[in-house]
Amino acid sequence: MIPLELSFLEPLGRLTARPWADEVTGVEIDSRRIEEGDLFVAVGGGSDFSAHALARGASAVLVPEDAHTALAAIGGEVRNRSRARVVGITGSTGKTTTKDILATLCAPHLRTVANEGNYNNELGVPLTLCRLEADTELCIAEMAMRGLGQIAWLASFARPDIAVITNIGPVHLELVATIENVVRAKAELVDALPPGGVAVVPDEPLLEPYLQRTDIEIRRVPPVPEPFPFPTSFTARHQLQNAMTALEVCAVLGVPAPPRLDVAFSPLREEELELAGGVLLLNDCYNANPLSMRAALEHLVARAGGRRTVAVLGEMAELGPDAPAYHAEVGRAAAEAGVGEVVAVGDLARGYLANGGRWYATADEAAEGLRSLLEPGDVVLVKGSRAAGLETIAAKLSG
Repeated sequence: MIPLELSFLEPLGRLTARPWADEVTGVEIDSRRIEEGDLFVAVGGGSDFSAHALARGASAVLVPEDAHTALAAIGGEVRNRSRARVVGITGSTGKTTTKDILATLCAPHLRTVANEGNYNNELGVPLTLCRLEADTELCIAEMAMRGLGQIAWLASFARPDIAVITNIGPVHLELVATIENVVRAKAELVDALPPGGVAVVPDEPLLEPYLQRTDIEIRRVPPVPEPFPFPTSFTARHQLQNAMTALEVCAVLGVPAPPRLDVAFSPLREEELELAGGVLLLNDCYNANPLSMRAALEHLVARAGGRRTVAVLGEMAELGPDAPAYHAEVGRAAAEAGVGEVVAVGDLARGYLANGGRWYATADEAAEGLRSLLEPGDVVLVKGSRAAGLETIAAKLSG
């Protein structure tokens, strides 16, 4: 991290520093990750671990008056001292995988920092900025929202030069009520661009009212070409579209296309596991919404190439009063795609079963049921919102 003086930190809360320290060279909120010279920011009950952080070599411990405000100030100051270009990525689906693809494309050409996993909120974005070094040329920061104003807040201190919106879909409706508000929330990232900034956006009519600025460049992501310009380690159509988004950002940055693209996606996304009996497990259970569910079902059938398909679908969270209708819509999508067997997990997931299938109350019960359902050669998709806990299914099937 670009060093910060202790004098900058003192107004942010109660600061305990080593007698010899006058600056910090890293920031952590988990005392187990502390390295010599770091600042430990005690979030929530983190003050209980202050002694542990100091014992591991922290230069200082900050117990902030307000954790989010303090971290924003710290991350924002590191950003102010950096010459790196910042890419902010948001969207209803595909934020993390687009980030993974973009980081893979850029790392061979630019000194690149990208957020770990899905570090994309009031804690994660500042921690990503705090990894900037004096020679960092590019910072990729995924930005999530649960309501209006949250992306605007993250962008206020991340100060993106390039704004990326992957797509728009029905997410967080329990909190923002309408798809129009989803669009409004995502467009906050475009509003945050400075004059001369660049917005990389999908072909989405709902976004058009927010793309009227004449002091920024608007670049629309083209559809996936046939054939794709170079081989990739993934084949899902929606991931190829995410790759097109990343390539559009690369064009802005002057990063050339590679001869081949091999990406290690963040955990629980696009994982493929070979199980006993030649069963192929597609583990994509990090999260789900109607848009990503439909894309995953289409990929399941395409990936199977004629083999029997089984879709294990957990319920989708935060869809508001129309949640039953959205679950029924996904059930119809499974039938239209030609999925062989649907296994639904969770109360709302009953809506997937209009065309038949099996229902289980919990992921543990579904895992047991699958042992008798699966046949040699099957291709199995596991996908649902985190609340459904479907990661236990992959663990039990592969264990």
